[in-house]
Amino acid sequence: MRKLTCWLLIVSCFLVTACASQTSPKIDLSKAFNSNLAEVKNPNIVNPSPVDQDNVYYFGFDRRLEIKEDVRMYVPLLRYLERETGYKFKLHITPKNASIANELGTGQVHFAAVGTVSFLQAYQKYKVLLLARGVGENDGYYRAVIIVRPDSKIKNVGELKGHSFAFGAPNSTQGHLIPRLMLANAGISLRDLKSFGYMGSHAETANAVMSGQFEAGGVQDSLGKALASRGLVKIIGQSTLYPRSGIVAAPSVPPEVREAVKKALLNFDPTGKDKEGLYNWQMSEMPKGFAAAKLDEYLVLEKQAREFGIL
Repeated sequence: MRKLTCWLLIVSCFLVTACASQTSPKIDLSKAFNSNLAEVKNPNIVNPSPVDQDNVYYFGFDRRLEIKEDVRMYVPLLRYLERETGYKFKLHITPKNASIANELGTGQVHFAAVGTVSFLQAYQKYKVLLLARGVGENDGYYRAVIIVRPDSKIKNVGELKGHSFAFGAPNSTQGHLIPRLMLANAGISLRDLKSFGYMGSHAETANAVMSGQFEAGGVQDSLGKALASRGLVKIIGQSTLYPRSGIVAAPSVPPEVREAVKKALLNFDPTGKDKEGLYNWQMSEMPKGFAAAKLDEYLVLEKQAREFGIL
């Protein structure tokens, strides 16, 4: 219930407008959320091009929500890591036209919270190291769902031929790769769609569907279910379970630092002793903390990612 409430708070400022009509224009999320990174006053937040400093490790992340919400969510985790490891951390925001996989490989980012696609991109090219994976509903696994407007005549994924579709970011697992798999399993390729686009985040994808910019879209299950419970979207399909997002380390990070961070992550208790100071952590992909991660589980999607040209 708490997770649902937080999701509804995030989307409430644009729901009325988004559901007004089939032809409503796309809502500007940056305006809807009053997003302005300059307003986020915290010394642990850095600009997209950090200046290297001794004994400072930069932490990046795949975009999931509105950017200011992502920032506020991850900063308390960095404070926790500082307390537990004795090292300094700063949050790095990857520009939309950049790749967090490349940033990990070139040393701009030392640690990152990433989904399967970003991990596979960074692993295949730079051999980044998987430290831990998130734990939440269904333990260390999650789903993607495909949504349409509640008044849509589309009843299942197989009926999406000839319709428009919104994906999240190109490197999103729940917002791109898994929805592509769901479409493929229904016999639908990108060529079969009327049109498609990449929205950049799950919130923006949901916004694009609710505003009528696209007829359907793929989003993370938590957001899709929260919106569906209010009658704001209709879920027409859900995927099987796949490993949740995890925390990775760049190969340039010293082994003793990696091990210290890994130990701290596995000891992180966001629902108990480490709950104080967290910001909407239940909306992250690690709402119940972290567990040991196995490389083989993430490699399951490698073949499909290559077939779709994502790797």
